[in-house]
Amino acid sequence: MNKEIYTAENDMPYEKFLRLGSQSLTEAELLAIIIRTGTKERKPVEIGQEILALPSVKEYGISGLYHVTVQELMEIKGIGQVKAVKLKCLAELSMRMAMTAAKRDLQFLNPSSVARYYMENLRHEKKERVILVLLDNKERLIGEELLSVGTVSASLLSPREVFIAALKKEAVHIMLLHNHPSGDPAPSRQDMQITDVIKEIGGMMDIPLIDHIIIGDNKYMSFKEAGLL
Repeated sequence: MNKEIYTAENDMPYEKFLRLGSQSLTEAELLAIIIRTGTKERKPVEIGQEILALPSVKEYGISGLYHVTVQELMEIKGIGQVKAVKLKCLAELSMRMAMTAAKRDLQFLNPSSVARYYMENLRHEKKERVILVLLDNKERLIGEELLSVGTVSASLLSPREVFIAALKKEAVHIMLLHNHPSGDPAPSRQDMQITDVIKEIGGMMDIPLIDHIIIGDNKYMSFKEAGLL
């Protein structure tokens, strides 16, 4: 007896797309079209629903797919390596598209535009990552440096490394960004202390720190906006 294979071409999501467009589809239906084929027991939309039930996706929404591994996806019945890779590529494309859209409005004197640009890249990280942004005399980007990758609760940042990187690139202004894996961008005592130290050294070296932005989950904190710089 031949096994019946369900495909997106004869399943409701594909037809719904043709009739009403992509905006009419649920996330499970969109995933079903990407997945394309199911099994005898499960339609693509049911597989899509199981993807949406994965812990990272439940916690962060569909963008959490970025942090689901290929192996985790392959544990879902109906998803092999090819489909898992396609889904991971979709997640990467989505992140890059979000960053490209945010880059159009990127202004380094505007903390909210900076936070939007770096948000998708940082808000799902499980460890603190500290990025040094290097700017010229017109506050234009001339480089970025990943200074440290810390533990779940704290980063390891050396002021010496900050200013070595700034001098190498001949930066005129600098900005710090880092994420809080907890999702809460409120600064810790360590964040306050290191910001004060770098602000003081930067003032003496005529390479001012123009902001320190902490990225949380869809929210941020700017030392500049808070009047702490």
